Amino acid sequence: MKHGIVTQTHPMVCVRSRPGRHAQGWLTAGSARIAVTLGRMGILANKREGDGATPRGTFRPIRLWWRADRLPRPRTRLPLRPIRPHDAWCEDPGDRRYNRPIRMRPGAAGDRLWRDDHLYDLIVEIDHNARPRIPGRGSAVFLHVARSDRGPTAGCVAADTRPLLRLLAKMSPKTRIIVRF
Repeated sequence: MKHGIVTQTHPMVCVRSRPGRHAQGWLTAGSARIAVTLGRMGILANKREGDGATPRGTFRPIRLWWRADRLPRPRTRLPLRPIRPHDAWCEDPGDRRYNRPIRMRPGAAGDRLWRDDHLYDLIVEIDHNARPRIPGRGSAVFLHVARSDRGPTAGCVAADTRPLLRLLAKMSPKTRIIVRF
């Protein structure tokens, strides 16, 4: 409590799908309510690699990745890492680096974090399938910027840039992200 005002710096974030619209949802954090886009298959308890579903569960943010060439340094208590052209994410269940950040040489296939569109201008890396990492249980599940047409994600949670920046200002590694049906 500061000067009679309650400040919450690591809120609980709750994500739920909208009834009848499984690829759309709401993210609530305290009194804030943000429209979000989910995976094209909605929220599933039994997430599998490539299924297009957002995993159900309780997660913690690990770090914020951001495009420093496009946005100023975001206000947040999360560890920060600027995205560089060689940054990517390993989505190959047969690779020992599965569901981890990797360096990728130009022209190689994979999930690049440095993109021409703006989807990955802000990426909150979460601890889905992190400890232990189980091959095939899903990788690269992030909270990131939504498409301009609000189209579904491949399994992430996506929000517009401005509300995402406001949320980031309140997030810390202690924040819990709860994804429910």
